[in-house]
Order: sequence, then structure tokens, then C-alpha cells
Amino acid sequence: MIAGTQESAQEVCSLRVGDTVFAVPIARILEILGKPFLQPVPLAPDFVGGLVHYRGEVLTGISLRRLLDMDPAPSPEDVLVFESPAGPFGLLVDSVGEVLSVSAAAYEPNPSTLDSCCQALFAGAWKLPDRLVAALDPERLDPLRLASAFADSRKGSHARSGG
Repeated sequence: MIAGTQESAQEVCSLRVGDTVFAVPIARILEILGKPFLQPVPLAPDFVGGLVHYRGEVLTGISLRRLLDMDPAPSPEDVLVFESPAGPFGLLVDSVGEVLSVSAAAYEPNPSTLDSCCQALFAGAWKLPDRLVAALDPERLDPLRLASAFADSRKGSHARSGG
């Protein structure tokens, strides 16, 4: 869960993708890998940015840029490692920023006008004095969950197109 009681505060790590600032609770991050080599994966869903070596394992790297339908990153991306029920995975972002302390009172859930894709990815936002920071929930970025959603959306588009 992203927000807690009115009096609580939590530390989040800010991330940048393009001109947008996102944040994820620090407690959810296993490690920040910097800019490791990404091995491309032919025929993988578009949101897969590549495979990453991590402590003897191979992680699926989820590209936030691709999920947001943005152009490829102009330079190598940072990778944050998160845990999921199926094991760790990586999240590719343009850069990792500072640690911010945010209060639950500054948290707002997603507005109902946000499109369904963004509703599925974002957990809400924190209103800070100088900016708005979109909240990311690593559970929503789990590769298996995304693959399932991707498959469901493809089935829907094939049904509509008659294919």
C-alpha cells in the first residue's frame, strides 16, 4: 500500500523518465544497479527492455518508457530491482533521483479521468510544494502481471478486429 495514516510519512526514491518524476517507496527497492548491460529479448512483449544479470540470476527488465509509449532512452538506463512472487525483476528508468520524505496527507489517489493504462500503472500521486510526483507501485509493474494484461488486451483487440 502506498499511503498510510494521516500522521505517517515515508521515504520514497524519485525516478525520472523523460520530463516526468515518479517515486516508489524505498522499502520496496532491493537494489539500484546503475546502468548495467541489457541483453535484448527477441519476440518479447514490448514492455520488456531486456535481461539483466543480478547476483547470479537473470532478471526481466521492464521498461517504464515503453510502458508509457515513449521513444527509446537517449542514454543507458538505470535499473531498480524489486521483488515479486515469481522472483526479482528490474525496472528501467532514465535516472534515479533523490530520496524524498512524503506525508500521507499529501497523497492523492488516481483521478477517475486518468486513462485505464495509467490507472493500471500508477498508484496515485504526492502533492509536494514544488511539484507533483506520480506514485509507482512495484506490484503493478510485475512482469507476470504485465504479461497477463498484455495478453488480455491483445485478445480484446483480436476479438474487435475479427482476428
